[in-house]
Amino acid sequence: MRRSRRLLVALALLAPTLLGFAPGGSGETISRAGSEPGARLDVTLTQVVDPATPAGPDNPTGPDDPDGPDRLVATRFRLENTGTTVYRDSPAPATHLLDADGRRFTGIDLPTTAGPAFPAAVTLDPGATAEGFVTFRIPADAEPAAVQFALDAGLADDVGQWSLPLP
Repeated sequence: MRRSRRLLVALALLAPTLLGFAPGGSGETISRAGSEPGARLDVTLTQVVDPATPAGPDNPTGPDDPDGPDRLVATRFRLENTGTTVYRDSPAPATHLLDADGRRFTGIDLPTTAGPAFPAAVTLDPGATAEGFVTFRIPADAEPAAVQFALDAGLADDVGQWSLPLP
């Protein structure tokens, strides 16, 4: 069973390359386009904090939290608007973490002690940049394998992918 899961994970991680998505190495900047004319970002995954600690008492995790899994992972991104139009989007739902078992987790707006989170909505004029963290709630036993990012709240066809772990 474990072998077939690993095969599925390998296929899931190769799928972006086979389908024309851009995989990246750790820390590599990947240029992504949105569905609107002139929408383009250079996206860089710069840091992964695993496990991450919630920033306040209103954000529980662990066995005492019946609604959430046991661990947080925070990923830091640098976004640069290289397009010709204003970028307005929410980075959290645009970001996904894939684990070694092929499960996919969507980013959430949850502050951690890793550093400042992106606001729920980011607005960047052409040439402007922003940095922030996107957080994921994952099971304690999950093994992060890759992170993906796409414009248009994650719905754009142009998806960037970074392999984990970062060095």
